[in-house]
Amino acid sequence: MTEKVVVFHAGKEEYAIPIPYVISIEKIEAMNPVPHLPVYMVGITKARGTLIPVLDLSAILYGSPLQIDKDARMIVIHTDELAFGLLVKEAKEIIEIPHDAQNQLGLVAYEKTKYFSSIAQLTDRLITMIDPVVMLDSLEGIKEVKDYLNEQKQEA
Repeated sequence: MTEKVVVFHAGKEEYAIPIPYVISIEKIEAMNPVPHLPVYMVGITKARGTLIPVLDLSAILYGSPLQIDKDARMIVIHTDELAFGLLVKEAKEIIEIPHDAQNQLGLVAYEKTKYFSSIAQLTDRLITMIDPVVMLDSLEGIKEVKDYLNEQKQEA
């Protein structure tokens, strides 16, 4: 069995998110900054007619904001609780990864990286798999962000 994933860069590393969570990959458009948000949250933008928060993966993983250039992309991700944009250095490709190439890792137990579900070992590369549901739940301040978006929906 295989799993289809979107592969992208953050820092010098390759990461992937399973396709069922991905709505689209888009060029980075204008975002509305919102004051007092956590450092990893760039602002809010509209994607397919819906207001979504935009999270910066570089800020989440490395504590420094993404340098936005022509290769930077926003991956629009949908979970049961929230749709959000994830800014990445470069969204490279969609590939299929065999389940037997995915190794569970001890880092999953580490509190700050429990959203790394496995590492895919392919012939010439390692790709860290991210579970977007666990990532969202582990972010400090995300509950307030969800509450803010729900208020915005009710006002609209």
